[in-house]
Amino acid sequence: MAAVTRTLEEMAAQGEKNLRDKLDQMKSSWEAAKSRMISHYEALPFGPTRKKNYRNRITAATWRAPDPTKWRENWTAKMSE
Repeated sequence: MAAVTRTLEEMAAQGEKNLRDKLDQMKSSWEAAKSRMISHYEALPFGPTRKKNYRNRITAATWRAPDPTKWRENWTAKMSE
């Protein structure tokens, strides 16, 4: 079986596509994890004020999608070093 050689640009394009394809799943995973983050923090020995503040911040937090174009640029630059 012959080895398949891909250029750095082809690999970056594939990585960018993979990231774009996963964005919806990443957002839903983040939303699902919020309740677990809160319950795990609640199990720690911190006081009620710290726990309330954490719970409020996690509840209010919104997921920010990574920028696939920026990822591609940064990945290509790093792999070119």
